[in-house]
Amino acid sequence: MKTIRTYGFIVFIILMATSCNTSHQKMNNSNITAAEILGNPDYLAISYGGYRKNTRDVQPTIEELKDDMKILSAMGIRIIRTYNVHLPQAENILVAISELKNENPSFEMYVMLGAWIDCLNAWTDKVVNHYVESPRNEIEIDKAVELANKYPDIVKVLAVGNEAMVKWAESYYVQPGIILNWVSYLQTLKKESKLPKDLWITSSDDFASWGGGDTAYHNSDLEDLIRAVDYISMHTYPFHNTHYNPAFWEVTQAEALGNTQKELIDEAMLRARDFATDQYHQVKKYMESLGVNKPIHIGETGWATISNGYYGRKGSHAADQYKQAKYYRLMRAWAKENKVSCFFFEAFDEPWKEAHNAKGSENHFGLFTVDGKAKYALWEAVDKGTFEGLTRNGKSITKTFNGVSENLYISVLPPNVLELNPN
Repeated sequence: MKTIRTYGFIVFIILMATSCNTSHQKMNNSNITAAEILGNPDYLAISYGGYRKNTRDVQPTIEELKDDMKILSAMGIRIIRTYNVHLPQAENILVAISELKNENPSFEMYVMLGAWIDCLNAWTDKVVNHYVESPRNEIEIDKAVELANKYPDIVKVLAVGNEAMVKWAESYYVQPGIILNWVSYLQTLKKESKLPKDLWITSSDDFASWGGGDTAYHNSDLEDLIRAVDYISMHTYPFHNTHYNPAFWEVTQAEALGNTQKELIDEAMLRARDFATDQYHQVKKYMESLGVNKPIHIGETGWATISNGYYGRKGSHAADQYKQAKYYRLMRAWAKENKVSCFFFEAFDEPWKEAHNAKGSENHFGLFTVDGKAKYALWEAVDKGTFEGLTRNGKSITKTFNGVSENLYISVLPPNVLELNPN
C-alpha cells in the first residue's frame, strides 16, 4: 500500500511540474518583450505578406494565414513584419496567431505591426504635397493602436511608416517631422498607459533616411526622431544597387579570366553582404555622432530570384535562386554574430506587387514561391523534413526545379564584366 501511495504521489508531482512548466512557458511567451526578441538569434525575423493573387482585393483567409504561420514557425521564424492595417490581412494575421496559440500554448509568433504613412494626395492624379500628410494617416495610427492593445501578447513593435521618408518614394514620401509627430504621440500613449509600456516604437526606412547616406537627409527633425524611437529599423538593398550603384558588383576582365563562374558569383555575394553591412555601420556612425546609443536592426533586406528588367539577363544578372540563397545565409550569419535582427524580405512571393508584369522582380523576393515551393535557400530544410506535414494552398512543400541543381544553375549568371577603357 505504501508503495502504491508513493507511486501515486510521484505521479502527482510529475503532473504538477508539467502543468507548472506549461503555464510558466505560456506566461513567458506572453510577457516577452521586443527588447528580448530583437537581436536574439532564437527569434528569427522575416517580412510577411500572405497574398496569393495578383490583387489585394483577394484577401488571404485565416486558415491560409495559419498555414503560413506554421511554415514560418517550422523554419525558426518567431517574429514577422507587416506593413499596414487598413486592409483585413493585418488583423486576420493576429487572429490566426491567436488561434494557433490557443490550439498549442507553446506556439510562438510575434508581430512588428506596420502603420502605413503617406503624404497629401498620394496615389492620386493630384499634385502630391510632401510637407502635408494624408488625412487617413490618423485612421491608420488609431487602428494600429487598437490592435496593439487588443493583442499585446503578439504585437511587440509598432512601425510608423514604411520607406515613408526616402525621397525616391516620389509618389508618397513625407518629411521626417510628420513621422516624428506620430512616434512622439505613440510614446506619449505608452507613458499614459494607453499602450503596453514594453511596446517598442520605430519607423522602418531606407538607410539614407536614417542619416547614413546623403547629408541632405540630415536635419533637426531627423535628429529628434532618432532620439524618439526605441530603436532604428533600417533598410538596405544591395540587390537594387547592382543596377543603381553597381561599382561593388561588376568584375574586371582580369578577375573574369582568373576565376571560375562560381568563384565570381560567390565573391560578388560577399561584396553584397559587405555593401549592406557598411550601410548599417554608416547609420550607426551618424546616430553616435548625435550622442545617441540605441539598437539598430535591419527592417528589410532581400534578394529577388526572377527579373525581366534591370536585374535579369539583360541587366545586372543579380536575380536568381543561387544568389538569393548565398545572400540569405550570409546575412543570417552576420546578423547572428552581431546580435542584429534581420527582417529578411520576404517569406513568400506576392504577385500583386507587379500585377501586370509576372516576371517583375518585386513579385519574386520570397523564399517560397506563391504556390509553396521552397526556393534554393531552403532546399536543405526540405531535405531535413522541416516542412513535413505542412501545406500551402493544399500542396506539400517541395523544392523548386524539382530539386535538380543542374536545372537551377542554368539560370545563374556571373556579374557583368567591366569593359576596358579604350583610352
